Amino acid sequence: MKYIATFYSHFGAIRFKREAPEGGVTNIELRPVPRDLSSSCGTSASFDAGESFTFTEDPTDEIEQIVAVTEGGYKTIYESPNK
Repeated sequence: MKYIATFYSHFGAIRFKREAPEGGVTNIELRPVPRDLSSSCGTSASFDAGESFTFTEDPTDEIEQIVAVTEGGYKTIYESPNK
């Protein structure tokens, strides 16, 4: 399944790619944030993970949100409490 993470800073996106969360995250690609998702910075990370992928805590405080890409759009699976 495809997921997209947005970040508060470009550094956060680079760090996410370098220190991928555990749980089967693969094929991380940094790219511009899709128009339908807002972001504090212009960089997002597109990645693959299983349908059971969950994310509950961001120790870096860099991730703004993580969404699953669905046929109908996006489904939020994580949103920063700082948002």
